[in-house]
Amino acid sequence: MSLLKRKKKSLSTGAGLVIFNDVHEALKAEQVLKEAGYTVNLVAPPLALRRGCDLALEINLVEQTGIERTFKGKDVLHVDIVPLGAKNSQLLEIVKTTDFGDWVMVKAGNMKVTFDKESGVIVNTSGGGCPDIPYLHAELIDKKLSAAPDPKEIGFTLCALMLHRALEECLLIWKGGAQS
Repeated sequence: MSLLKRKKKSLSTGAGLVIFNDVHEALKAEQVLKEAGYTVNLVAPPLALRRGCDLALEINLVEQTGIERTFKGKDVLHVDIVPLGAKNSQLLEIVKTTDFGDWVMVKAGNMKVTFDKESGVIVNTSGGGCPDIPYLHAELIDKKLSAAPDPKEIGFTLCALMLHRALEECLLIWKGGAQS
């Protein structure tokens, strides 16, 4: 099995992490900052930095003051903003891809989408423990990637958001944008 790699916009120089107590605030913060024009990456922080939430936002520390001001104006609750250094630089990628020959599996968080490389048809979804998973699976299975409904629009949980991220990556791969 070969691992497909996607070129990610890196913030590593001068990067920091915004740490949250819960997933809802992390997702809200990502949306608020993107709407405000900031470049942020949703990541899984190193275990030592987690405070009850498996998600964090990677930011450019030069923008910390503006980000904190934006959070106050939108009532976004965060625990801390910490610089990324050698001690705490082991971010875990939320999206991982595995090539199985005829199929590609994309994992986002605990959710997985597997599709046929030739036809672009979703052959399996799996993972998670959210109550909307059976419904999302039924809506996605046997659909072409380009015709599948957006899990973020039809689901209501973190699992739906992670399926959305996996589906986005699947589309990039199928269209030839993420293969190395």
